[in-house]
Amino acid sequence: MADTARIVIVGGGVAGIEVATSLGRGGRADVILADRSLSHVWKPMLHTFAAGTARADRQKVDFFAQARRNGFRFQPGALSGVDRTAKRARLAVEAAEGQPEIELAYDLLVLAIGSRANDFGTPGVAEHCLSIDDLTEAEHFHDQLRRHLLARLDRGGMLEIAIVGGGATGVELAAELKHAINLLSAYGSPDLPQRLRLTLIESGPRLLPAFPERVSRAAGRTLSDLAVEVRTGAMVTGADATGFTLKDGSRISAGLKVWAAGVKAPDVLAGLDGLERSRTGQLVVGPDMRTSRDPAIIALGDCASITDPQTGRPVPATAQAARQQAQHLARHLGRMLARGDTVATPLPPFHYVEKGAIVSLADFNGWGTLGRYTFGGGRLNGLSARLTHDLLYRQHQIGLLGPVRGTLTWLLDDLDHLISPPVKLD
Repeated sequence: MADTARIVIVGGGVAGIEVATSLGRGGRADVILADRSLSHVWKPMLHTFAAGTARADRQKVDFFAQARRNGFRFQPGALSGVDRTAKRARLAVEAAEGQPEIELAYDLLVLAIGSRANDFGTPGVAEHCLSIDDLTEAEHFHDQLRRHLLARLDRGGMLEIAIVGGGATGVELAAELKHAINLLSAYGSPDLPQRLRLTLIESGPRLLPAFPERVSRAAGRTLSDLAVEVRTGAMVTGADATGFTLKDGSRISAGLKVWAAGVKAPDVLAGLDGLERSRTGQLVVGPDMRTSRDPAIIALGDCASITDPQTGRPVPATAQAARQQAQHLARHLGRMLARGDTVATPLPPFHYVEKGAIVSLADFNGWGTLGRYTFGGGRLNGLSARLTHDLLYRQHQIGLLGPVRGTLTWLLDDLDHLISPPVKLD
């Protein structure tokens, strides 16, 4: 394949797997997808895996299987560096013999490695707090939750959980944990909901700052009705083994502590010499999504800082934006390759279309705002918002697996819900 364009995509999230699948199906390039995990999950579902109300093994897309069915190759490994002169991406690969590095030659490197919560250097957070930025972390949180629950069943006492961050992740996780505890109470511990003390801490003046204020108020009321203590305007200044210290000197006691505040780029990007980065460490890219100082590197999704050329506003770090960028890149790069153009051919500028946003609080409530390009705009509340949230995931699933396999997977999920416990018990 000496004359075939070598496209290396690092990161198998929403953006990376969609680009790899689309270009692989085209068959006009040698496409390699690399990720440190062996499977893809939809990031907006991570809070359900953490709470145990959804099973990751039912929702994962195996990278090796996806690659085989769609004409690309998969290479396990996490990005450790890039030799931009030689055009080689370095990957750290976990193996029985240690953690060797491998190199992948590229003509075009696509970085889609997402983002992480930002602890802003708060003392004690790295040592004492959990996060749910990927599947491994979500499953680790669930393991810790199960250990604390078993201890409460054996010895009694309160289960104290505190979540820092009142954005969509923190709010949805709080509701999902309440839902999970309610379900678990039917399995031999009816007083368990009364022994849960759950606190949601937000430094800003209100929850869900990306949503209209009416949604923020409604979410706060729903959480209060669920006996979740919501603390807004509360700045965390430290974390330790037993809880959080706030700026006003007060403390919030918690055995399980979750940090879901802020957004920053993965630390590895700081080691990519010569590339321009934003204040939060994202790679600065132009309207065509190529990095500002190296056209052979494209950055997508949360790890990219891009300004919409039509509006002049930054493109938000959301799954919706990442998916639009992936579709834009796959569509235009696929057409270029079909024409016989090189991967260095300029791409049309990316324009972000705001299609709205949805937040779903387990089975309790939900809200959505529709952009003017989605049925002319409007609002969603309650069941309609929760169903739309689920349909967005199914749309993503069908896009990856194809209409037949995706629909069958959807059907099997529904059948599984009829025969399996509604919450993970093992």
